Amino acid sequence: MAGNLKVALYARVSTLNNGQSPEMQLRELREYCQRRDWIIVGEYVDAGISGAKDSRPELNRLMADAHKRRFDVVCVWKFDRFARSVSHLLRALETFKALKIEFCSFSEQMDTSTPTGKMIFTVLGAVAELERSLIAERVRAGIRNARAKGKRIGRPAADPSLVSEVRALVASGQSLRQVGTALGISVATAHKYSVQV
Repeated sequence: MAGNLKVALYARVSTLNNGQSPEMQLRELREYCQRRDWIIVGEYVDAGISGAKDSRPELNRLMADAHKRRFDVVCVWKFDRFARSVSHLLRALETFKALKIEFCSFSEQMDTSTPTGKMIFTVLGAVAELERSLIAERVRAGIRNARAKGKRIGRPAADPSLVSEVRALVASGQSLRQVGTALGISVATAHKYSVQV
């Protein structure tokens, strides 16, 4: 990537005890950006927040600023400081790609503006797509297996006697709320049964 790009730095430590400090990450990132002539326009730091959470205050602010195109590059010290999983990382990378924002990870030496970085992103995307396909196929196989054993898939069919009770109560002038209370069903179910053909 060329110099004079606007960059946002993201750092995170899960605990402030045991000598952990985001400053070590930020110092290395600042030096890296300085060597590349990038202009740091924001530092987003989540301190004392677990990486297992998708939603973090500063990460949320970074994503909001990305949508406002406040920077050209997001730079992190390491993947695991930014994303909790490969799928979380890929969702973020796809968002950045759509916004034409590059992403670089200092420790892994991955930069989506380089051919190698683009290849890594493509491979990660292909792996995630394969994982989604395998999960979908397992779900479909499970449904086929359940049907083969005679199990009904989906919501249970309406009880014909309950449908006739609902209609009779509605015809007698009771409201759907009263019908639902009397029969122990929701107003939505009472309405559905009252109009069911």
